[in-house]
Formats: sequence, C-alpha cells, structure tokens
Amino acid sequence: MGRLDGKVALITGAGGGMGKVAAERFAEEGAAVAVVDVAEHPEVVDGITAAGGRAITVAADVRSFDAVQAAVDATVSAFGTLDVLYNNAGVSLGDDDDVTSTPEATWELTMDVNVKGLWLCCKAAMPALLESGNASIINVASFVAHLGAATPQLAYTTSKGAVLSMTREIAVIYARQGVRANALCPGPVLTPLLAKYLSDEEKRQRRLVHIPMGRFGTSEEMVNGALFLASDESSFMTGQSLLIDGGITAAYTTPE
Repeated sequence: MGRLDGKVALITGAGGGMGKVAAERFAEEGAAVAVVDVAEHPEVVDGITAAGGRAITVAADVRSFDAVQAAVDATVSAFGTLDVLYNNAGVSLGDDDDVTSTPEATWELTMDVNVKGLWLCCKAAMPALLESGNASIINVASFVAHLGAATPQLAYTTSKGAVLSMTREIAVIYARQGVRANALCPGPVLTPLLAKYLSDEEKRQRRLVHIPMGRFGTSEEMVNGALFLASDESSFMTGQSLLIDGGITAAYTTPE
C-alpha cells in the first residue's frame, strides 16, 4: 500500500530536477500525478505509466492565472479531484546579486515566478482543494529564507521569505476547512538551479564549508520531506517550515 494511495497531486516545475523526482516518487506511492511545466513533458508521463502509475502532462506558465486554472481543470477532469498542490516551480537567475547590482528585470521576473506564480497556483487550485476536504499544499521555499545566503542572491532570498509568509497565512485561513499548507525548505541540492553557482572548485568549496554534513543534498532527500507533507502522516502539521539542509541553519560556526 502506497503512502499516497487514492490521492491526486498537481506538481509544478515537474519536467526536470526535483519536480521530476517528485512526480515519479509520488506516483510510486500511489498518487495520480499532473506533471505541470512551461512545456509538456510526455517522457515523464511515459516513465510513470510504464512503472504502473497514472499521470498526465500539462503545459502552464505559473505567471498566468488562465494557464494554471486550465492545468487544475485538466487534473480534475482526468482524475476526479485534487488533493495535493506541490508548488515546486521557481527560478534563480544568474545575475541576481546584491542590493545595488541586481537588475530590476531580474527582481521582477523572480518575484513573478516565485511569489506571484505560487499565489496564482493556490488561487486556481483552492476550490478543488476545498472540495477534497483533506488537502495539502506544499510550497517550496529554501533554507535561505531563514538566513542570509553565502553568496548574494537578493531577489531569490527575498522571494523565498515571501513564500514562508504566504504559506503561514494560507495555513491559518484554511486550517478548519480541510486544507493544510506547509513550506519545504531545501538546503543546497545539486540541481541545475545550483549548478550555475558551482562553475569552479573554489565556488563549490565556498558553499560546502557552510554545510555541517559536508555534502550537498539530493533531490530524493528533499522529496522524502515533500512526501511526508503530502501524506496523512503530517495531518496535524500546517503553517510550518520543514528544513532539510544538512544542518546549515543549526550551525553558528562551521567546522573546517
């Protein structure tokens, strides 16, 4: 018996990276999955169905309410309900820097995707989640929402702080209506988002030295946390921030 048997999950940013891992894992645990990304990803669906799971793929830019509404409608049409909204889509742009250096366009795009996009997904999905009566929203934030980043990325860090605040607000509003909302806060994970900052060994070590466990996390380790938040195992948990960061936020000084 899977931990998500009978549940339907919509996952944004599910075409690759952590989102793809989540789609595959959720399907393995019994969920029917809507693989949502800016383009359709039939190869992800094919992999899930080949393994005996159920999935559809929908193209949607999370910055467009009409697009995410269509994705929600397609999910409910295909599977009859929506129980889990996994807001994984996000951007971290290469020229995101400090207060004076970050371009205005970079700030705006980061906020549009990471904050407005997350809100629009919740806005579109909420009626279906309320209809479910036992729903979970998982908003991907970051450990940098809890402390300053080792290298400046002002727009990204600010956007993830906003995700935490939005998650708490949603959790309180809907706590008695059968919808839980929690934030998943990964530490550094070797995904394409992080790889751009690790172009040489010096940059790699600059980040590793801050991780007490001495290594980067894996997508699978982060998805384990999301699986817990999606399942009924976390039924008394809402408005919280689940940090999976190798000890970064617990460390005052860093071992050499």
